[in-house]
Amino acid sequence: MTAPVGLPLWLLAELTYRCPLQCPYCSNPIDYAQYKDELTTAEWFDVFDQARQMGAVQLGFSGGEPLVRQDLEELVAYAHKQGFYTNLITSGMGLTEARIASLKEAGLQHIQISFQASDPTVNNALAGSKHAFEQKYEMSRLVKQYDYPMVLNFVIHRQNIDQIDQIIDLCLELEADTVELAICQFYGWAFANIEGLLPTKEQVVRAERITNEYRKKIEARGIKCKLIFVVPDYYEERPKPCMDGWGKIFLTVAPDGTALPCHAARQLPMDFPNVRQTTLKDIWYDSDSFNHFRGDEWMPDMCQSCPDKERDYGGCRCQAFMLTGDAKNADPVCGKSPYHYLIEEARVNSETPTPFEELRFRNPKNSKRLSMSQEQLIPTRMVTD
Repeated sequence: MTAPVGLPLWLLAELTYRCPLQCPYCSNPIDYAQYKDELTTAEWFDVFDQARQMGAVQLGFSGGEPLVRQDLEELVAYAHKQGFYTNLITSGMGLTEARIASLKEAGLQHIQISFQASDPTVNNALAGSKHAFEQKYEMSRLVKQYDYPMVLNFVIHRQNIDQIDQIIDLCLELEADTVELAICQFYGWAFANIEGLLPTKEQVVRAERITNEYRKKIEARGIKCKLIFVVPDYYEERPKPCMDGWGKIFLTVAPDGTALPCHAARQLPMDFPNVRQTTLKDIWYDSDSFNHFRGDEWMPDMCQSCPDKERDYGGCRCQAFMLTGDAKNADPVCGKSPYHYLIEEARVNSETPTPFEELRFRNPKNSKRLSMSQEQLIPTRMVTD
């Protein structure tokens, strides 16, 4: 059955793949360095115009690190004028009080800052910058002072999950309104480092328990802080409704103008259209790539007959491709998938992880990696069951 095509309500503008950090879980493509021909300011204006005319209401500015674009304030101002709700997704590197003020004046409504860890040593080792934690901490304070919603993001993984209580304490110290504790989703660099980043089931259960305990404490104290805990697919038996369905709500435009139904789709062996050659309207409604996994006609028989297909839309196509080599296969996360054994093998492998020193970092030539001993990866306060 072919599903009716909805509106691209959420536009993600990946302004650049450039970034001063080296995170080993970066969601950018492994071959990101190949895509250097970034859209110009005027080209982004045109993208915003087209998306708004099609019904897009939310606009996220991301990267890489979007702050390396010197025209960011200009882009924000234009998008705000067009009526978008604008959100900056940033590492905080390159942010200053002057830029916070200018972004506020331009009409930016939301800033989300990411940390690597609550411990400065761990944070800086993962980020590849001696002063990353200090910068993020200071900018988080300033974002709060400028009356933005305080939204913090921590990608949780093997190297920081046992510090979950300290991470939440840091968020409370910074008076965060919303905290996303998202256990690493394994795409891009994270997939290349899965054996060093995937936590064990026991670690995930412990982290979720501690998060729930903090929720009760926060509610009892009347503190306004929402904790969002995202369990990795690898410890689920049902696939997630990836992007709420392929080409259903989300539209990503990559730095070079390639249009994607999600930020990870570039790795698929498909020809995705470019906004420099095709209008957004034609891309969204008529392109082969955006229609490829809409509805359920593409699904294998076992998914076609599954009563959950209207809820999970067949799961993640990128995950199916990464793990099985064919994006049409049933998502291996699904307990009914013939490829579920691949998920089970990954769980077993998590018991003997690759050490920190063997992780593949995003910018090994551009960002000097800091050394970190195994002792420094051990949390200073463990909560025992």
